Amino acid sequence: MPYIYETHLHTNAASKCAVSGGADYISFYKSLGFQGIFVTDHFFNGNTCIPKSLPWEERIERFCRGYEEAKREGSRLGLDVFFGWECRFFGDEFLIYGLDKEWLLKHPEMMKWDHITHYERIKADGGLVVQAHPFRERGYLTEVYVHPYQCDAFEVANAGNPHEQNRMAYRYAKENNIAMTAGSDIHKVGCTENGSIYGMCFDTPLTSASDYAKRIKEGQGFSLHVPAKHLEWKAGTSNHLPVFLFDSKNIPHAACGLQDIFILPPH
Repeated sequence: MPYIYETHLHTNAASKCAVSGGADYISFYKSLGFQGIFVTDHFFNGNTCIPKSLPWEERIERFCRGYEEAKREGSRLGLDVFFGWECRFFGDEFLIYGLDKEWLLKHPEMMKWDHITHYERIKADGGLVVQAHPFRERGYLTEVYVHPYQCDAFEVANAGNPHEQNRMAYRYAKENNIAMTAGSDIHKVGCTENGSIYGMCFDTPLTSASDYAKRIKEGQGFSLHVPAKHLEWKAGTSNHLPVFLFDSKNIPHAACGLQDIFILPPH
């Protein structure tokens, strides 16, 4: 039997854009037959509701409340709950898995890290970095930034995206041999922008967030919990904003056309 996990979920304890509390999600995902969820609230460089004026330790305590509330309710009802977060740079966002509250408490300097330092430090400590919705276009964005060298995987299916943007990410990852994940990017129980609930299927249950990070890096024993038709390439699929691909030195390269987008930038 497959073991299905939600990998991208926000709570109103830390994410300004979220409606539901951590505990509110548990019975919903139980009813869908999911084995567990990851709480991935927006971090302090994203759409957070945690005041910046607070000391670092108190900010972290507040940030983790959504996860901790979900964890308690998950333990009561029999749903696994794991910790993660979503950080933001310049419109490009990344999901972090495999590290914990204690790690965050020890690293207040992370707010000053660039993409390369961010990836190298998290990777060195066993964490997983996934670029969230890499081809997302929104009214508040003027450009799209894609970072194949500053992460371990792409979130190729995000229920906060229209299917067109997910197809772009899926094709890019397939053609460039990049590991893939899927998640709902859910902010309110039962509601997503494209009406779907996505996730990840595993052959055996996850034991921890670190186990999840290890399995994604190894690239075996899992699949995307996404209807295949949502990711099938369709004629006319294209970007509408300028796309910049970042190389291994984090230098951007403009993609002039659709075919340019699907070529990795030079090392």
